[in-house]
Amino acid sequence: MGVSKIQVTIDRLVLNGLEPADRKALLEGLETELSRILSDPAARAGWGGWHRTPVLKLGRMPIEPGLAGGRKFGGGLARAIGKGLRP
Repeated sequence: MGVSKIQVTIDRLVLNGLEPADRKALLEGLETELSRILSDPAARAGWGGWHRTPVLKLGRMPIEPGLAGGRKFGGGLARAIGKGLRP
């Protein structure tokens, strides 16, 4: 059975100390990479049933300054979320 719909809800994402442009770059990186991960048929095959992860603790993740650092961090955050979705 394939997965027809995936819903990811992030209730809160605290981004203290980031410049608005860096924050936007981080969110763009997160959305782009998360979309890529969630649209991968091979990854989706293993998610066949209802799965809920109430809290996902990722530990320390360093962030590099600037727009590129924000995008890179957002992508890393998305990959960590993707790993947390595995049953």
